[in-house]
Amino acid sequence: MITLLIFEDRQNLRDSLKLLVETEERIKLLAMYPNCRQADKHIMTHKPDVVLMDIDMPEVNGIEGVKMIKAVSPDTQIIMLTVFDDDEKIFESIKAGADGYLLKKSIAVELISAIYNASAGGSSISPGVATKVLNAFRQKSNQQKRETFSLSKREQEVLELLTKGYSYKKIAADLFVSIDTIGSHIKNIYTKLQVNSAPEAVAKALKYKIVDT
Repeated sequence: MITLLIFEDRQNLRDSLKLLVETEERIKLLAMYPNCRQADKHIMTHKPDVVLMDIDMPEVNGIEGVKMIKAVSPDTQIIMLTVFDDDEKIFESIKAGADGYLLKKSIAVELISAIYNASAGGSSISPGVATKVLNAFRQKSNQQKRETFSLSKREQEVLELLTKGYSYKKIAADLFVSIDTIGSHIKNIYTKLQVNSAPEAVAKALKYKIVDT
């Protein structure tokens, strides 16, 4: 059973998220909150596996919420929900430790697989978010020397698909290998790049031109 908390200020979206996750027998929604004012306390009380986190909320926003949660529970997986109207907030979320990003317009299609992926230690990034991050880092790294960080050819292939927003399942299907094999490759990628999440890996891949974009 995957346990879940939701932080979202809009009542209608909270209700929609609740309806979506309650269709899955293996996902248990523990609670929902309209802001992150007591996010750390809520995490310690409920101890969820996965958190769905809106970026823009009153009182205490999602970026600060990520910092609060990671400070008391580093292993809690946090998926950011965003309309993607502010690039800087996405990058601040990456630095704060967010583990995945979904565009709100894609929630109905991608949410459940993103939760399962996160609970398995993976990360989901909506293609639109991945593309936006890619373009921004491309602009900032035009003069950056290309690096490989000793990644194998297969690891570079996996990383390139990760930058496109592919899930573990889709990467495995495209490369004709098992999801466990992809998980092993990504673990090696994280170690070699000295990162802890897919967004960080994507950011570093683009900054150092590890993959072709």
